[in-house]
Amino acid sequence: MTVSRVAIIGLGLLGGSIGLAITARGLGIATTGWDRDAAVRARAAERGLVGTVCDTAEAAVAEADLVILCVPVGAMGDAARAIAPGLKPDAIISDVGSSKEAVATALAEALPGACIIPAHPVAGTEQSGPDAGFATLFAGRWCIITPPEGCDPAQLEALSQFWAALGSKVELMDAAHHDLVLAVTSHIPHLIAYTIVGTASDLEDVTQSEVIKYSAGGFRDFTRIAASDPVMWRDVFLSNKGAVLEMLGRFTEDLTAMQRAIRSADGDALFDLFTRTRAIRRQVIEQGQDDERPDFGREHGG
Repeated sequence: MTVSRVAIIGLGLLGGSIGLAITARGLGIATTGWDRDAAVRARAAERGLVGTVCDTAEAAVAEADLVILCVPVGAMGDAARAIAPGLKPDAIISDVGSSKEAVATALAEALPGACIIPAHPVAGTEQSGPDAGFATLFAGRWCIITPPEGCDPAQLEALSQFWAALGSKVELMDAAHHDLVLAVTSHIPHLIAYTIVGTASDLEDVTQSEVIKYSAGGFRDFTRIAASDPVMWRDVFLSNKGAVLEMLGRFTEDLTAMQRAIRSADGDALFDLFTRTRAIRRQVIEQGQDDERPDFGREHGG
């Protein structure tokens, strides 16, 4: 199976970047798109995020070989029902959501009998909306595909080849395992960032605004993460709550151990942990998942 026409439902950061990447890489794939927000559709047309911005979801998916739902995970079911009347019988239905078990269930309930192959490109920024997308977002990043049992091999291969053509490194994974892994690597870090920034906000009166005025690197980087789309992250935590709560319990135990080490002045325990975590940073860089230049690769004026 080859993908010659892609429909993108949701024209924000990820949806827009998919459309731009298809064009920039000269893949010869026709693109259509739709977003429930008329202003987003208008801006998407101005930027040329897809070849044709349609007025309805049904029109956008007509004749599409691959339909990618780029909406918050809590909206997947509604989006699937909106496209149902226009789908080709053999179309691949996929998505870009950060949790996979809940998405797979929602799509299967909304589109019984359809070929549903969930996916998660592990790429993004704290920006959102139709102006946020860019063509190189997926270059060198992982795209995790979580095929259901009995998935058609030809359709799975077509989806894998599509993401590889956008520059992604493709990995196949069980949906439940994906959700556990992402709870550790993405969801809990975001939850911590939202929490610490919220704590700082609560302390603003106490500190006379000095928390924000004197933001050092650590807090500053937390604010970048905490600036992410609140609708998307609300839905992620609710849809992946099992894995998030499991990992949050483990994190709470580790945080309590740190509290004990500080209270008892156990410098060896602190040094050992910091040494181990510093090594993790080196592994992240060696895997090509971040920049090894100082200060996260930020440019500094001379």
